[in-house]
Amino acid sequence: MGSDWRYAAPLWLPGGDAQTIISALWGRHLARSRVLWRRERWATTDADFIDADWLGGTPSASVGPTFAGGQTTLVLFHGLEGSSSSHYAQTFALEAQQRHWGFVLPHFRGCSGPINLAPRAYHSGDYEEIGWMLQRVRAQVGPACTLYAVGVSLGGNALLRWAQEAGSAARRTVSAVAAVSAPLDLRAAGDAIDSGRNRWLYAQLFLRTMKHKARSKAQQFPGLFDLPRALAAQTLREFDNAFTAPLHGFAGVEDYWRRASAKPKLAAIELPALILNARNDPLVPASCLPQPDEVGAAVTLWQPGTGGHVGFPGQISWRSGRTELQLQGLPQAVCNWLMVQGA
Repeated sequence: MGSDWRYAAPLWLPGGDAQTIISALWGRHLARSRVLWRRERWATTDADFIDADWLGGTPSASVGPTFAGGQTTLVLFHGLEGSSSSHYAQTFALEAQQRHWGFVLPHFRGCSGPINLAPRAYHSGDYEEIGWMLQRVRAQVGPACTLYAVGVSLGGNALLRWAQEAGSAARRTVSAVAAVSAPLDLRAAGDAIDSGRNRWLYAQLFLRTMKHKARSKAQQFPGLFDLPRALAAQTLREFDNAFTAPLHGFAGVEDYWRRASAKPKLAAIELPALILNARNDPLVPASCLPQPDEVGAAVTLWQPGTGGHVGFPGQISWRSGRTELQLQGLPQAVCNWLMVQGA
């Protein structure tokens, strides 16, 4: 099973909300100027596109990536409404850069800026899309490259669903995977984000951009879903029931959350997989986290008591004449674990 990451939040930063929010706000401001991306557009089999941002260089849709060393590449799958601008994307990219690894973030459809073209979006259990993206990266980096994959929040759940469905074949594509703050029980996580102050701190933030995308999708495909119901949604449950579920072939939100959740099949994972969840995550209740007897021998559980949702902040330091919050502890710990599995 592996030992836990010995993470503890700074004493001056108590509570999961504070550890979540300060990491997101500070991390986005801190790292953006240090990461240069090269954008590549991939054509999908359903006449759509996926934008992949590679670490290094200036954006270009036609020029392929240059790999630092060419021996190891990290693929990162972002969370709900995330992108290469998300704070965790920046910090993982910086970690890859420090290690001289290649790094790529393929955006889920509609998350790279322009709306995607097909009558679909993305969802928490999109394992077929994960598999297609990973195969695309594998073909591009070649068979000699060690490939790791990390999924954050929604991307973490989807990555684990892929590992479950791929079974023993997964290791032919990647050496190891890690899921950070993944909502493995989507019903429990959905109920948490829609309840109490979370509804105003987090749910409304997500719904703002999701409703904008729903409007754009309805303009492309009138009648594809019930737009007035999606726009009237005040919770993620209501939005998923009106938009996400019908767009992706689910009978409704309960069917979607049940079939897309990674938790029931964690014992089916056959390649090394790290699952990291803080027990004070405001969006993923500790009561729904998997226990050791619910996972297989290939799965390592790290469940520190603090850290928030994709937070895990460190101490404040002084660098180059400015105050900084240390946020590299998370990607360092995850990448160290991945390296051990790939050795």
